[in-house]
Amino acid sequence: MVPYRTYGDVTAPPLVMLHGLRGDHHGLVPIVSHLSGFHVVVPDLPGFGEAPPLTTGSHDLAGYAAWTRAFVAAVAPGAALLGHSFGSIVAAAAVADGLPVRALVLVTPVAGSALAGPRQVMTRATVLVHRLCAALPERTGTAVLRSRLFTRVASIAMVKTPDRALRRWIHAEHDRWFGGFADRRVLLEAFGASVSHGVDESAARILIPTLLVGTTLDDITTPAEQERLAALFPDARLEMLDGTGHLVHYERPDAVAALIGRFLT
Repeated sequence: MVPYRTYGDVTAPPLVMLHGLRGDHHGLVPIVSHLSGFHVVVPDLPGFGEAPPLTTGSHDLAGYAAWTRAFVAAVAPGAALLGHSFGSIVAAAAVADGLPVRALVLVTPVAGSALAGPRQVMTRATVLVHRLCAALPERTGTAVLRSRLFTRVASIAMVKTPDRALRRWIHAEHDRWFGGFADRRVLLEAFGASVSHGVDESAARILIPTLLVGTTLDDITTPAEQERLAALFPDARLEMLDGTGHLVHYERPDAVAALIGRFLT
């Protein structure tokens, strides 16, 4: 069993949260801090944070979705499930493949494959950098992937808040936790899954009530793509937050928590 953290009253309705790529449970703590009335369970995905890599198979979408189904069944059967960013792809795939949860929440969901999206040029450049790191000697390639410069470039590209103190804190959080992957293989496999899949692959097979929390400044999934994604679900509601982007879990965690609370209660 991978490491996981729990928050809130253990007798309250359970809610399992899945973090995004290169993150761990710390990234979802700001949302949790504004939630009440739930027993929240936040694992580190295999190969990230304190969690060891998967013992069999690859760290691809199928591997993470299968792990999610087993984790929820063992730790919080019947829970609601939340996924942020890459976690949204994993959560949606797990539910579409039969994971019985009472509701699904996707925060800044990745609508479709970034390799075919409107920002595919930037995505393919990022893919090239990862391939170059894969071609380097392992120690050197891993050092580049964990470097502060690599992390800071990604952080600056995503942060939207004009609040300088908040920007500094977000960059510091990324500096602290984004290098916490187990090894280069894990990161490259998970990165490949994150850019080659989207929630749109699973949406039509998700029959439970679903909340999509989108943002107007998301550089990964535009508002138009969020609208398109919501229409693919049999039973989904899209809520858009203004003035923030993909890092809404850091920039507007109170607003995200309020939407979650209203939806699940």
